Amino acid sequence: MEDLRKVKANGKALIPFLVFVVVYLLTGIILQNMGYDMAFYQLPAPIAVIVGIILAFIMFKGSIDEKFNDFIAGCGEENIIIMCIIYILAGAFSNVSGAMGGVESAVNLGLTLIPAQYITTGIFIIACFISISIGTSVGTIAAIGPIAVGLAESTGLSMPLVIAALVGGAMFGDNLSVISDTTIAATRTQNVEMRDKFRLNITLALPAAIITIVLLLIFGKPANIPETAQYSYNIVKILPYVFVLVAALAGVNVFVVLTGGIIFSGAIGLAYQEFTLLGFTQEIYAGFAGMFDIFLLSMLTGGLAHMVTKEGGLQWVLDKVQSMIKGKKSAEIGIAALVSLTDMATANNTVAIIIDGPIAKEISTKYEVDPRRSASLLDSFSCVMQGMIPYGAQLLIAASFTNGAVSPFQIIPLLWYQQLLAVITIISIFVPFADGVIRKNPWDFKNDRPMNATSSNK
Repeated sequence: MEDLRKVKANGKALIPFLVFVVVYLLTGIILQNMGYDMAFYQLPAPIAVIVGIILAFIMFKGSIDEKFNDFIAGCGEENIIIMCIIYILAGAFSNVSGAMGGVESAVNLGLTLIPAQYITTGIFIIACFISISIGTSVGTIAAIGPIAVGLAESTGLSMPLVIAALVGGAMFGDNLSVISDTTIAATRTQNVEMRDKFRLNITLALPAAIITIVLLLIFGKPANIPETAQYSYNIVKILPYVFVLVAALAGVNVFVVLTGGIIFSGAIGLAYQEFTLLGFTQEIYAGFAGMFDIFLLSMLTGGLAHMVTKEGGLQWVLDKVQSMIKGKKSAEIGIAALVSLTDMATANNTVAIIIDGPIAKEISTKYEVDPRRSASLLDSFSCVMQGMIPYGAQLLIAASFTNGAVSPFQIIPLLWYQQLLAVITIISIFVPFADGVIRKNPWDFKNDRPMNATSSNK
């Protein structure tokens, strides 16, 4: 990325980015009013960003060749490429693990272990575990949603509360999972280790989750306690998720972790004859293909961001944000507000982080906000907002399982986990109780790494 201190601020350079966001947002609003299902996801985000890219080529100075070279430089920026490779490996691991029965076994194990009188709390806990294992809140909701709705109907539970518990647990894992695209984007844009961001986030997410569990235990009791059902599961099929989580937190290179997880899941699937060797390779490729949208969006957005940065657009945003920042704490609030507003506009937490990541990095450098902290703020607040907007995929999919009985607006007041995470994270800005990792190993801003780091396994 260009050295922003050598670029003259130019607010007009942001117009292509704004056009991208406005096209994406307005299309969703119009289609929503026309009655389309999943209206905000009908227009593929990569197509919306291409509109902004074309406008940038028209607006910005220089020859076509010069602008094309700038665009390609942004697409091929080191962190963008690393992020994209991690995306496809994470997609392959998730796909292979699901194909060999890992998700089904994990869900059924949770349902078997949790007593019937604690069904609502159990749905939240199961969603937490599944989402932190597979790295996707939408996938978690899709896997557990039908079961959650069926249990709510048979026990007389409040359907909106059950759906809120499901979405809250899914966002818990989306925020923390080492294979989540939000985690990948947040850590790569801030140039930090996944394990360090996890350690910061868990000190914020765990208290929010514990309080949510207590509230669900109090208010989520079923009117009718059903007989405990027997669910089929295989503990062996859950082991790849445990391996990936433990290995990532131990600091093993993320490429080794994900490749090892793919091989581990594939070996189990072959042993249980869930697929053939050829089928295994097809599942890997299907996982690659499933990440195509976010892969392409990351590259295109990286190219557009580089062009906008070179024209002074990013510097203009920094100047405006910095005019409202008085110190380190207000810098952290600025990062949190920025990613929250961007997520509201795009209805996609990963897109929000990709857009705001470079800005957050510059703010963290100028005001000496530890990049591990800025990564945590980006991920936490994007997940908070994504898990609460009524037009986001999470609430739309979850509500769809009720066949119109519950609307997203009925669920929002009961999203206790997201609300608590926001409050606790804001408190942590003023009372830095979550900064144990930072205090133990301060950041060397000159070399952009922890002071005690002698090597990198990013």
